[in-house]
Amino acid sequence: MTTVAVDKGVGTLLRGWREQRRLSQLELALRAGSSARHISFVETGRSRPSEEMVLRLAEHLDVPVRERNALLLAAGYAPQYAETPLDDPALGALREGIDRLLAGYEPYPALVVDGSYTVVAANRGIMMLLDGVPGHLLRPPLNAMRLTLHPEGLAPRIRNLAEWRGHLRAQMERQIALDRSPALRAVYEEVSAYPVPEPEPGEAARPEDPPYPYFALPLRIEHDGQILSFVSSISTFNTPMDVTVAELAIETFLPADPATVKYLRSLTP
Repeated sequence: MTTVAVDKGVGTLLRGWREQRRLSQLELALRAGSSARHISFVETGRSRPSEEMVLRLAEHLDVPVRERNALLLAAGYAPQYAETPLDDPALGALREGIDRLLAGYEPYPALVVDGSYTVVAANRGIMMLLDGVPGHLLRPPLNAMRLTLHPEGLAPRIRNLAEWRGHLRAQMERQIALDRSPALRAVYEEVSAYPVPEPEPGEAARPEDPPYPYFALPLRIEHDGQILSFVSSISTFNTPMDVTVAELAIETFLPADPATVKYLRSLTP
């Protein structure tokens, strides 16, 4: 399913992507091996681009795979990128690879989400962090942003909640600007409306809290009386040819201090 109206015309859509990328018609033409005149004609509807040109412009504008289908439809062509359900046998090798990757990362937390942060896979490190979260937040489909920022979820346990919440909201804002996803916007609006739990007296600055690692903002979260500190990284698949695969993201949480490493390893059977 595409996420933009195709009745706008391919020229209007391409102009929107070009302006979002802050490119002039000449800059885009040089990158795509065309001319500024032709780009102008395409954007104003005076010229219908070939299927090859649509895909070439989409490539140089870094248009997400889902939106490339929308551009093709708007130009009168058939979509080229399938959207295969993750449980389809055709993606069996992908699922197996993801499961092995997540298991191999244990005891450290790792999970896989789709384009609206629905959790499609997670390892035991993640499930450990979710201990004590109310059942209504754990009913499928799980959403990583909801679990993290809901006042009954992980939010009360996050020691640097204001900073981490700001980081997550900024991350979603960047994705919304890129993907124009109604589903992601709905999640963003939901979690932005959550009340922020009030810190308990003296919690804002505890003397035993170590300084942040200089290299990245950590997630500092309490588990069973222990303060754990993680930095996260997000990986996606290179050159995906399927909408589902293009929107998957693997997030891994790397311990940011020796105490977190020691604690997590102590939980390993």
